[in-house]
Amino acid sequence: MNPEIEYQLIKNHTSDMYREAANHRRVREAVKAGKAERRSVFGKRRHAS
Repeated sequence: MNPEIEYQLIKNHTSDMYREAANHRRVREAVKAGKAERRSVFGKRRHAS
C-alpha cells in the first residue's frame, strides 16, 4: 500500500476514534448527572415523608 494513503487512513481512523471517545464521554457524564439528580430528588422525598 502507498505510504501516503496508509498515513491518511491512520489519521482518519484516529480522528474517528477520538470523536467516538468524546461522544462516549459526554454520554457517560450525562448518565452520571442523571443518577446524581435522581438521588438528590429521592433524598428530598425521603426526608419530606
